Amino acid sequence: MKLGAFSVSLNVKDIKASKSFYEKLGFSVFAGDIEKNYLIMKNENSLIGLFQGMFDNNILTFNPGWDENANTLESFDDVREIQEQLKIQNVALEKGADENSSGPASIVLIDPDGNPILIDQHV
Repeated sequence: MKLGAFSVSLNVKDIKASKSFYEKLGFSVFAGDIEKNYLIMKNENSLIGLFQGMFDNNILTFNPGWDENANTLESFDDVREIQEQLKIQNVALEKGADENSSGPASIVLIDPDGNPILIDQHV
């Protein structure tokens, strides 16, 4: 299964304080809008999403079709293909994608420890 770029989406209390902290670790703003309470920060191949007031828990995020620079990959597993493979393996989904659609879509599953995993395809 090709899941694409990986990032951790963090539920932060103060996005400005979090931005400053991660900048000290060598991260810089890659995308997002601090005025809309979200930033994507990057340090080489590592990505961290900072989200204030958007969700309750930290989320493991995969982006099929993208590399760590948000470039479209030539070859990737569509999120609906990933969904089908997970269903075959009896992995329960919290949210599924419309199997009859194409293009951007997402699915959500929960790991055995309660960590949400978002598989979010933008292409």
